Amino acid sequence: MTPSNFTFTSESVSEGHPDKVSDRISDEIVDLFLKHDPQSRVAVETLCTTNRIVLAGEVRGPKEVTDEIIKETARNAVKDIGYEQEGFHWKNLEVVCHIHSQSSDIAMGVDASGNKDEGAGDQGIMFGYAVNETPELMPAPIVYAHKILESLAKARHLGKAPFLGPDSKSQVSLEYINGKPSTAKSIVVSTQHKDGIEQNEIREYVRKHVQEILPDNWMCEDDNFFVNPTGRFVIGGPDGDCGLTGRKIIVDTYGGAAPHGGGAFSGKDPTKVDRSAAYAARYIAKNIVASKLANKCLIQLSYAIGVSRPLSVYIDTFGTGQVDETKLSNIIQELIDLSPRGIRNHLDLNRPIYSSTAAYGHFGRSVKDGFSWEKIDLVDQLLSNF
Repeated sequence: MTPSNFTFTSESVSEGHPDKVSDRISDEIVDLFLKHDPQSRVAVETLCTTNRIVLAGEVRGPKEVTDEIIKETARNAVKDIGYEQEGFHWKNLEVVCHIHSQSSDIAMGVDASGNKDEGAGDQGIMFGYAVNETPELMPAPIVYAHKILESLAKARHLGKAPFLGPDSKSQVSLEYINGKPSTAKSIVVSTQHKDGIEQNEIREYVRKHVQEILPDNWMCEDDNFFVNPTGRFVIGGPDGDCGLTGRKIIVDTYGGAAPHGGGAFSGKDPTKVDRSAAYAARYIAKNIVASKLANKCLIQLSYAIGVSRPLSVYIDTFGTGQVDETKLSNIIQELIDLSPRGIRNHLDLNRPIYSSTAAYGHFGRSVKDGFSWEKIDLVDQLLSNF
C-alpha cells in the first residue's frame, strides 16, 4: 500500500545534455525520412563526443535521402541547440554515417502481405500512465523538473541569459501530504555557464525561474536549493560526457512515478511499438483519468514481433477506479485498434513530428505542437459504457 505522506523526486535534462543531443539528432533523422515518405522505416542511433558525431542504424526509405543530407541534418540540429564551443561546434565537428538498409528478415515479419496484417516491429512491453496531480494529468515532480529547464533554455535562446550554456539538469523533490503534492522539499539545478561568471549570480538567476515555475509558496528552504553544487560547470555537453540515443527513458516518460518497459523512443519511426504503443498507452491512461473513472491509471501493452494485435492489455487504477478494470480493458480494445497500423492511424503518427519530442518529455505536452497522444477525445465514449 502506498503511503499517503512521502517525498518523491524526479529529474530532467535539457536539450543540450549529451544524451538529449543524441536523441534530437536521431529524431531529426526520423522526421527527415517521414517528410520524404510517411511509410519510411527508421531505427537510428547517435553517439556524440568531442567534435564528433557517429550515426548508425537501419532504414528503408527514399533514395533521395542521402548520407550527405543526413549528416547536414545532424549538424543543423546541433546548431539549433546552440553549441558553438571549442570542444563541440556545429560547424567544425565531424559527422560519420554508418546507416544501412533494414534487415529483410525484420521487414518480412513487420510488413503486411496477403491476409497478414502489419505486425509489430519487435516484441516488448509498453506502459502508459496518468494521474490527476497536474492540469497535464502527469506526476508533478517531472512536470516541474521539465519546465524549469525549458524556461532557462528559452531565456538562453532569446538572448536573455547569454552566460548560460546549453547543457543543464534539474531535480525536483516534492513533499506529498495525503497523497497530493504540497511543496518542494529540495531543488537541484546544474547549468553549464560561461567562464568567469560568479556562481551566486547564476544561483539567483536560476532561483527566479524556479519560483516562476513552482506554484505560490512551494519554494523549498534555501538550504535545500542547490545550483551547480560542484562550484563550476564550464565544460559541458558532448565535450564533457559522451552522449547516446535512448539513455534518458525515465526523463522521457514519468520521472520514475510509473514503470517503463525498457524500450527507448528516439530514433524510431512509429511502426516501432516501443514508441507508438507507449504513446497509445499514455493516450488511454490520460482519457481514463480525464473521464474521472480513476484518479490515477497505469496501462501495460505487450506485443510479439510480426503479430499485429497486442498480447495483453492490462489496467491498474491503484484502488482509485470507479469501474471494473477488466471491463474497462475490454471497452478500450473495442474503442481503439491497438495494432501498430491502428495506433498510427488513430493518432496520426506518420508525420514528421518527432524532433520536438526529444527534450522536456514525450508526455504532458501540447496537442497543437503535434503530441496527438495527449488529446482527450475518448471521454464521452468511455462514460457511455458505464
